[in-house]
Amino acid sequence: MTEQPQPFRDPQLPFAKRIDDLLQRLTLDERIAMLHQFAPPVDRLGLGAFRTGQEALHGVAWMGPATVFPQAVGLGATWNDELVRRIGEAVGNEVRAKRAQDDRVGLNVWAPTVNLLRHPLWGRGEEGYSEDAGLTSAIAVAYTRGLRGDHPLYWRTAPVLKHWLAHNNETDRDTSSSSVRPRVLHEYDLRAFRDAVRGGAVAGVMPAYNLVNGRPNHVSQLLSQQLRSWTDRSLVVCSDAGAPSNLVDSEHYFDTHEEATAASLKAGVDSFTDHGQDSSVMTGRIRGALERGLIDEHDIDTAVRRLLELRCSLGEFDPELDPYAAGADAGAALFDTAEHRALAQEAAEQAVVLLKNEGLLPLDPGTGKTVAVVGLLADACKLDWYSGTLIHRSTPLDGVRERFGADNVVFAEGADRIRLRCADGWLQIPATDDNRDPARGAQGALDPALLAGRTDLPPLTCGDTPSELALVDWGNGVITLRAPEGLYLSVAEDGYVRASADEPGGWVVQETFRWEAVEGHRGGHRLLHIGTGRYLSVAADGVKVAAADEEISADVNAAGAPGAATVFEIEVTERGEDAVARAAAAADTVIVVVGNDAHINGRETEDRATLDLPAQQERLWRAAHAANPHTVLAVTSAYPYALTDAAAALPALLWTAHGGQAAGTALARILAGDISPAGRLPQTWYTSDAELPGLLDYDIIGSRQTYLYYEGTPLYPFGHGLSYTDFTHTSITAERDGDLLRVRLTVTNTGAVAADEVAQLYVRAVAPSVVRPLRQLVAHRRLHLAPGAGERVEFAVPVAELGHWDVAHGRWTVEPGTYEIQAGASSTDIRLVTLVTVDGEATGPRPVLDRGLEAADYDEQFGTELVDRTRTHGDAVAPAAPFDSVAVENELLFRKCDFASGVRAVTVLAAGEGAVDITVDGRTVTVPVPATAGPYDYRPRDAVLSAFGVHDVRATLHGAVRLARLAFTGDAE
Repeated sequence: MTEQPQPFRDPQLPFAKRIDDLLQRLTLDERIAMLHQFAPPVDRLGLGAFRTGQEALHGVAWMGPATVFPQAVGLGATWNDELVRRIGEAVGNEVRAKRAQDDRVGLNVWAPTVNLLRHPLWGRGEEGYSEDAGLTSAIAVAYTRGLRGDHPLYWRTAPVLKHWLAHNNETDRDTSSSSVRPRVLHEYDLRAFRDAVRGGAVAGVMPAYNLVNGRPNHVSQLLSQQLRSWTDRSLVVCSDAGAPSNLVDSEHYFDTHEEATAASLKAGVDSFTDHGQDSSVMTGRIRGALERGLIDEHDIDTAVRRLLELRCSLGEFDPELDPYAAGADAGAALFDTAEHRALAQEAAEQAVVLLKNEGLLPLDPGTGKTVAVVGLLADACKLDWYSGTLIHRSTPLDGVRERFGADNVVFAEGADRIRLRCADGWLQIPATDDNRDPARGAQGALDPALLAGRTDLPPLTCGDTPSELALVDWGNGVITLRAPEGLYLSVAEDGYVRASADEPGGWVVQETFRWEAVEGHRGGHRLLHIGTGRYLSVAADGVKVAAADEEISADVNAAGAPGAATVFEIEVTERGEDAVARAAAAADTVIVVVGNDAHINGRETEDRATLDLPAQQERLWRAAHAANPHTVLAVTSAYPYALTDAAAALPALLWTAHGGQAAGTALARILAGDISPAGRLPQTWYTSDAELPGLLDYDIIGSRQTYLYYEGTPLYPFGHGLSYTDFTHTSITAERDGDLLRVRLTVTNTGAVAADEVAQLYVRAVAPSVVRPLRQLVAHRRLHLAPGAGERVEFAVPVAELGHWDVAHGRWTVEPGTYEIQAGASSTDIRLVTLVTVDGEATGPRPVLDRGLEAADYDEQFGTELVDRTRTHGDAVAPAAPFDSVAVENELLFRKCDFASGVRAVTVLAAGEGAVDITVDGRTVTVPVPATAGPYDYRPRDAVLSAFGVHDVRATLHGAVRLARLAFTGDAE
């Protein structure tokens, strides 16, 4: 008789029944253990270990060699959904291939990042796709569908979206609160997640470290009210690393970790990423919460059920039926394939954006003319924190040499060449027979933050023979120093300084320093190691920084004493701009490659300080241009720069994100005209820092942020990108078809070069009743056209895309009226306009007698912020700063409030202490708010108020008051 399998292993049963069976077989301790990121095996049931969280933002990260695709912002610049889907498929296949060879590799991938690039100074802008929610969600849907695969039951990998919600700052990221009004929430921040989830290939989300409206994302009611309402599929919520502990340790939102853990679980967090691979701390907190009655077994089972459904979907319980399962040999065939290499190059090519061209480009490689490739990134292939280890590497210099011929290329990096001298002699790098170790992280690491620097090389010393160093100033006083052999000066765990790093990198970068001038010592500088925050000192056994328990004196008079900060004098042997000028003068054309290192001055944990290009790189392009007017600026960066002078002076500019393993080849092919550039900017490039709102100002409507509301003139607008050919857009039509608008137009290549064009479709409300976007992207299509060819392009736009969140009635609404449908080549280069009229019922004024006024539902605000009404749900409004007669008033404005035939009283629901002024029709009533028992102790306070008809209402907040709502009593009541 054939033994029947356990029901949870029976593929003939639906997942739900199988999980029911498995849940009842698991003990309580086994279920609790599954709630940690590193779930242990359950040997008695034949269940293996399981981990959530494999980084795969633009390739398999942290687990050794992998195909490295362009950064996420570069994928956004392609505006090509189908290309990104193929990249997702390739990454998913490599995850599976590496999993077959290394069981540390997880199939639950933490990608993509759908945080919107609202502010260009956000340090993690490289991880997102765009400032536009629609473009972001379209690219995210494509990537997740590739990662997921197309099998109806089993998933190739299980993508988790990062980082829920309104997360655009690294400064105080675990304690700052994003004040997000309902319109911004529904029209902007939620939309990127919503549309990606509805795309059907998302397995879950990761909450962000920050708070939203005073409440930590890890206990947000929006996880249940919004996220899980968008799909019938179970979604797993994985905490960010260390965030559960932050609820108590840094945010002080709860008094105990048991309370915090219980609140997270009840809010919808299923998997706790905390304390690394040590699950005992979190499981202990869960047991403690259970013992205290803060949660029950149902709360635990709800989370475990979601995790088990995820594991079922990945084929764990049906290995023989899993279409994506691969043995070690088969896995190798899916890894670093010719197709993946070609795809990486295609992606890098499609990501290049031509910002300006006065006829200098493309260059003709057949003429034999000389090209100078110069700049600090000219011979660099930069990675970021979420990159894999390169198998193949192409720098701009490599690419240009290959395409134009090495004999036709001259090179100058442009780093300053220096020597350092101190009282003990010249700083020198000891000779070594070292063969370089593999790149940092080449063997893979579950936590690359723990990777240590090398201690097997001799430390720097001082003596009679100087070593020349290449100095690069990355801006804000942050420098790197590189030895002649190409290794960067770095500090290892033992505190000694060595020439040991291939590139700056790591969670705490150990390769960056800062000069500090020494008062009273002409030309003397101390050298501060930024990673440790300690000065360098020359000791008898080598150059080191202070030990953790040793204070190095910064007093110049202590120089030479044990532990003293050594004073160095800098001798410049060659200025970088001089080398660049010589190379530029010797060439017919100059390519100046500038940009950033993705580990310095803008990365996870560190926001940018400015849009400005670092001064050293500014000097380089100016020197090149002074020597040769035929100068191209190629910007290779994770974010925009304010290149106002360069844009005015230079004949050609390009931008690309760090393009991965094929970046140099791609750039060279664009320069040579093998491919016409067709990347488009996924975010606005501003002219200066003065055009930016505050980094923590999340109200894109009130402060007129992004292309949607920005009223100034950008350096380069959202959607901008030039071509080597010309396109026309003609014959636009738009008609209503049920819930859709069907828009058609013809795009024609009128030039002599085959090329891609990105057709962009925008909408604008002609006479809106509230502030609406200047225009908003509703569709896009990248298409390839031969010379003279045209294509009729059709877009199906849901009518709902014309709508907005109506705070007056608490719903999504499409106002009746006229809308412009605009087609063009960028958000400011509109080529065609047609009008559509939408019928419907006007929203009307606010029915305040029926609904009252929720404080958060204002139309405009001045000097306030949104805060948590309770720890579990709801919003209130508080002054952003104490009110005084000089500062801007802490005021809320509610437009068009309908008091019908009349009201006789107002009720203010508020907590804290202070007062609220209510102004209607020029009359003001002050409602005192005596001190309540705490910030969540809301008490109603009544006052006489007489009004009838439709009027605006102003509420001015005084003191430490937290306003939840206003209610009105009618004359007839």
